This record gives sequence, structure tokens and C-alpha cells, in this order.
Amino acid sequence: MRLIQNMATIAECAAPENSQPNRAIKIAVIGGSGVGKTALVVRFLTRRFIGDYERNAGNLYSREVQVDGDQVTIQVQDTPGVEMSDNGIRLPDHVTCSINWADAVVLVYSVTDRCSFDLISQLHQLVVRAGGANMPPVILLANKADLIHLRRVDSQQGVVLAETLSCSFYEVSASEDYSQVHEAFHRVCCQLARQPQPTSNSSSAVAEKKRSPLIPRPKSPNMQDLKRRFKQALSAKVRTVTSV
Repeated sequence: MRLIQNMATIAECAAPENSQPNRAIKIAVIGGSGVGKTALVVRFLTRRFIGDYERNAGNLYSREVQVDGDQVTIQVQDTPGVEMSDNGIRLPDHVTCSINWADAVVLVYSVTDRCSFDLISQLHQLVVRAGGANMPPVILLANKADLIHLRRVDSQQGVVLAETLSCSFYEVSASEDYSQVHEAFHRVCCQLARQPQPTSNSSSAVAEKKRSPLIPRPKSPNMQDLKRRFKQALSAKVRTVTSV
């Protein structure tokens, strides 16, 4: 199954035997609880949408693809939801490790949840501190744009926030429009693929920064967990809905 429909620049491919390891593009998806992070990751990797997911403990998905003609491995780290407490944001250790590991970060909020929007500036500060001079590219993704009657964050507010943070902005609906989700992830994948790979002298330092024992090593390609989720949802007759 192809990853991208009507898009020739990214396509699923099989790695030839005895080939050199592909370049890895590592993307961390971070945001509040219930904003649809898992739905966005699954939508990007499979074009499918299921309206109900078990609580995410932090899964890493990997897929062999071609980006602008070059074979690469895209790894997408789905993270547990960040929540607000009386003492500020409560950040799971797994999220901090994911920020340090990632080549790019996707910050997600739901247009139906004002609190998830208010979290974004603080999460962006964490990315800035973790990246330092080598801060990874960041895109801002507003999900659930189809739920007009439940909207709590205007589109213009997302645009203004993205300009303030100097990052790209996309307002999408994981449930209704695959092309919107694809465009957001596709842009950051192409941006990273065009960057030169680290030289052998500097790669060890980069590898040390990116290494984390808390992030699981994925199978490549790792779609078994997605298939299991699909089977569970179908067997339970989960009805596809617009809310995730």
C-alpha cells in the first residue's frame, strides 16, 4: 500500500537486500491529552482514521519511504499527552526524551480545547531549550477543524501563535481530510531530507544527544501495532466519529 496518494514525492518502498542503512528522519509529535496525536500519526502513515484509541503510552512507528527520490526511514514518535497542573505543565519523561531525540517536532493542539492551545507556548520553550543552537524544525498543527460547533480556538489565533513562534502552521481534520495531514508531515520530511547528513567527525556527538533508553527501538517497518489496533476496533464494532 502506498503511503501517499496523488503525491509522487513520498512513496512506500522496500529496502533492497544487503543495502546500506537508510537515512532516518525522526519526528516527535507532542501535545495535550486528547488532541488527536495518535489519529494524526496513523492518518499520515496509513491514510486510515479510527475514532477511538486506547490511551497512548508512547509508541514509535517506522516506515521505509522515498522522499524526493531518496530512500529514507521515517520514524514518528507518538508521545503521552501533556497536562496542566497547579504547578504548571506536567511533562512525562518520555516527552522530554522525545524532544532530545527528534530531528523535527510537531506541536499539536485541538481547536475544541483551549487548554491544549495554551500549552503550546510552554512546549515550544522546552523544544528551544533542548535544541539550543541546533533547535529542530517545529510545525504547529491544529486538529479537529471539522468540529465547527465545538470550536474554542479561532484559526487566526493559530496563525498569530505560529508567527510568534516562527514556525509553520496547519489547521487540519484527521478524521475528514488525509491530504491536509499529509501536507503538514510531507513539508517537514522534505525539509529534513534536503539537509546535509552529519559528517563522521560530528555524528558521534549528535548520536549521543539523540540516544535515549526510554524510547523503544522499532521494527522496520513497524506496522504490526497499527494492524492490531485496527482489528481490535473492528471486532468491537467501533463507530468512526469525528472526535478522537
